[in-house]
Amino acid sequence: MPLVDPVIERVLAEFERRAEEEHRRTTAPGSPDANLDDLLLSVGRDAGTLLYLLATGAQSRRILELGTSYGYSTVWLGAAARATGGKVLSLELKDFKIEHARQALTRAGLSTRVEFHAGDCLETLKALPGPFDFVLLDVWKDLYLPCFELVHPKLAPGGIICADNMLIPEKVRPQAEAYRARVREAGDMDSVLVDVGNGIEISRRR
Repeated sequence: MPLVDPVIERVLAEFERRAEEEHRRTTAPGSPDANLDDLLLSVGRDAGTLLYLLATGAQSRRILELGTSYGYSTVWLGAAARATGGKVLSLELKDFKIEHARQALTRAGLSTRVEFHAGDCLETLKALPGPFDFVLLDVWKDLYLPCFELVHPKLAPGGIICADNMLIPEKVRPQAEAYRARVREAGDMDSVLVDVGNGIEISRRR
C-alpha cells in the first residue's frame, strides 16, 4: 500500500521528475553555474518519507517548516498534518516559491493544512508562538544556529527538530557540525545523525 494517497503521490512525482532533470542539466560537462534560487534543492524521496514517518509517528499536530523552497517537503509535511489533524506553518523568504508551493498543495488536496509566512525567517520566528511538535530546518546554513536559538525555547516536550544537509553538500559541513555541536550543548536534547538523503540530524527535546 502506498504511504500517501495517489493524488499526493502524483504531485510528489512531478517534483521528483523536475529534480532529476535539474540534476542532469547542472551536472553535465560544461554546464554553466546555476542560480540556486531556480533549483528545487529538495530533501528527496527518502528524506521526505522519513519526515512523514517521524511526524505521524509522534502524532505531531503543530508542525513548523523553516524553508519552504518550492514545496516538496511541504507536501510531505502537509500529508503528515492531515494524518494527525494538525497544521504546518511554513516560512519562506521568496514569494514566487510560496506561490509554486501553494499551487502544488492545492493539486495535492492539502492547501488547508499549510499556512505560509513570507519574509525573513528569523523575524517571523520571533513573532510565532510555540509550542511546536515537529520542526524541519532547511534554510541557508548560516541561519541554522540563530534559528535553533529561536526555536529551541518553543519546542514542545518530546518535540522533534530535523535539520537537513548535515552531510551534503560538503562545503557546508563546518556549519552543519557547528549546528550539531550546539544541539548537543543544549542539555535537554537527544540527537542522532542519520545518513538519509543529504544527511539529517534528528533531535528530540526530553
